[in-house]
Amino acid sequence: MTSTALTPAPSWTPTVSLPAAFEVHNPDFLNLTGHHPTLSILTTNHNTSTAFAHEAPVYISQTRTLYMTSNILTDPTTNSSTIQISTIALDDPPPLTAQLITPTPAIPNPNGGTAINETAILLCGQGDATHPAGLYTLSLANDSYTSSPLLTTFYARAYNSPNDVAIHPADGSVWFTDPDYASIQGLRGSDQPQLPNQVYRYNPTTHAVRVVADGFDKPNGIHFAPGGRTVYVTDTGAALGNGTVDRTRPATIYAFDVTTIHGEPFLTNRRVFAMADDGVPDGIKVDQRGNVYAGCGDGVNVWSAGGVLLGKIRVEGGVANLVFGEAGEMFLMGETRVWVVRLDGGVKGA
Repeated sequence: MTSTALTPAPSWTPTVSLPAAFEVHNPDFLNLTGHHPTLSILTTNHNTSTAFAHEAPVYISQTRTLYMTSNILTDPTTNSSTIQISTIALDDPPPLTAQLITPTPAIPNPNGGTAINETAILLCGQGDATHPAGLYTLSLANDSYTSSPLLTTFYARAYNSPNDVAIHPADGSVWFTDPDYASIQGLRGSDQPQLPNQVYRYNPTTHAVRVVADGFDKPNGIHFAPGGRTVYVTDTGAALGNGTVDRTRPATIYAFDVTTIHGEPFLTNRRVFAMADDGVPDGIKVDQRGNVYAGCGDGVNVWSAGGVLLGKIRVEGGVANLVFGEAGEMFLMGETRVWVVRLDGGVKGA
């Protein structure tokens, strides 16, 4: 019998010297970073122990404004758990400071979000003891910050705690994940989950809502590839939600084809796209070239459309979520601070 010896992969050394935060795993990463990428702190809160920058980074280009939601905080008045929404005016004179905004009525424990247009945001409300979980709109017009529930039940059953949301680029339908984190974290009082941890599609024209994917531990981030024919969903099951981690559970990004069957979209060809080796892949975004970016325990991990790890942007403390700004610009949610990354000018969000 003939045996074939396995040889180690040849070592590869970048031809350009990048800052230490930019860790190259594949030469194609240099097409994204360019020769002079930077990572810097954009702002810190007045209280550096407050995790004001956790989720829902939404960038509004017309006003150069960044919106975000906090981690779970303790309300100093009621001593109960709460989640806040903040905004940063990016063109204000430095030092930039995050300003708290208060929607009317309040959105119950907001988490993920996305821009509907230049004057409105769609946010995932995880619910609380008296207000339902669901999708909520937030008006930005004239700084009014008025909110309205868009979808709060799957017909007769309450959602668990919608986590992240994306709008399909072709038909405007709304897709969102719904894990049971709010119950585990005590945000819903004594309410227990009434649904499996699933992914949903809502048609704002017909108001029809459907389950489009199940079989997840904790479905979390969601984002479409350019054109909307592929959707990525992260499963953060390894993060149990009670402060502990089980590394035998998913820390995985799944990819699905968006396929039209009988005139309706279905998710087909479910496949493992990538797994994070440090922490879990939380928020996820895609650039116009199809590369996939996820906030992980060691910063931002970047994969090609084929699932090859191109590189990492290492951030102390990790990154929960991120959003693209102008060309070559990304904003990273680092809990007690917001980071800004400047890449090659050809890098733009999908």
